[in-house]
Amino acid sequence: MRSAITSIGLAIGLAFAGLASAALPVPAPVAPPALEGGQQSANSAGSTSTAPTTAAATPPAAPESPLLAQNGAPVFDGDRAIGVPKPAGFDIQPQVTKNGDFAMWMHNVILFPVITAICVLVLGLLVWVVIRYRRAANPIPSKTSHNTTIEVLWTLLPVVALVLIAVPSIGLLQAQFKPAPSGAVTLKAIGNQWYWTYQYPDHGGFEVTANMLKEAKEVNPGERARTDADGPRLLATDNRIVLPVGVPIRLITTSNDVIHSWAMPAFWMKLDAIPGRLNETSFTIEKPGLYFGQCSELCGPRHPFMPIAVQAVPPAQFAAWVAAKGGTMPRAGQASNKVIPQTESDIADDTSNGTEGDGAPVENATIRVQPKVERATGNEPGLGNPGI
Repeated sequence: MRSAITSIGLAIGLAFAGLASAALPVPAPVAPPALEGGQQSANSAGSTSTAPTTAAATPPAAPESPLLAQNGAPVFDGDRAIGVPKPAGFDIQPQVTKNGDFAMWMHNVILFPVITAICVLVLGLLVWVVIRYRRAANPIPSKTSHNTTIEVLWTLLPVVALVLIAVPSIGLLQAQFKPAPSGAVTLKAIGNQWYWTYQYPDHGGFEVTANMLKEAKEVNPGERARTDADGPRLLATDNRIVLPVGVPIRLITTSNDVIHSWAMPAFWMKLDAIPGRLNETSFTIEKPGLYFGQCSELCGPRHPFMPIAVQAVPPAQFAAWVAAKGGTMPRAGQASNKVIPQTESDIADDTSNGTEGDGAPVENATIRVQPKVERATGNEPGLGNPGI
């Protein structure tokens, strides 16, 4: 009985104490002192456990100008998203290079008709044999073992079809690996797991790194999310490669880790990037616009998150972009005379593999260098790399 009365008294006392504390005025919160760079201390409202830094996060690029780093580069007003997959599309993308036009003509005029004719012929022969030589219509099978006319036809017709396909195919293959003429713009594409690094050896040697842009729900603080102006999902990059229209492009590919492949459907272009080797081809873009491609070699678990975005612009805008990136324009018609090593760092000593005992150069010598493995930080499966 005594313990019950004691408990009731304690409860009443605590209730009166709570009412008294509620009646007292609450002091206003004091703002924490500002740190260098305009940031507040970690105890401010809405702050996280992340340690404060002295540099504010880079603001995202404006949606109307999603190109490149914010360093004064010009805004391009050319046709947008020409080389891009179309919903429910099944045809080849519109081509903007001479090789692409020739390949499209070969596909539409030679390959497709020949394949269609062969399929129709074989299907017709099968249907005819099934109907004409079924047991009900032909109870006593023929014992004929040879037919000179048929044997001549089934030998000559495939030869004619192969020659019809081979002649333009060899011409297209030769045109794809034709050396670039003097005055071409050299672009070196370096494959990494899983992003691309680009260098412009003839324009001051500056470098651009291109990572896939994440979606808005996937970005981390300070990263720019993809917008519709950047391009389609899984194809938009934080930095686009800029190339001039009407000027030959000398493309050189290599890799820092595994085999990649630089593929751009609208250019009719697919060139492997192999560690320790340089592959080269050339093409000329005939129409300004925005073009998208991807790595087309199975290079690892994040292979489908390695896009390519190329902005093709008039030569004057390309020169302005080069100046904005800190590069220089070569003299008109000057041939490429820059040494292009097989890795990102210059090769210190190449005499052991590139010369014979008397110092004479060895033709087609290959400099073998252990590739430098470089990976972007913050890789998350299926999300894409943060901007670098």
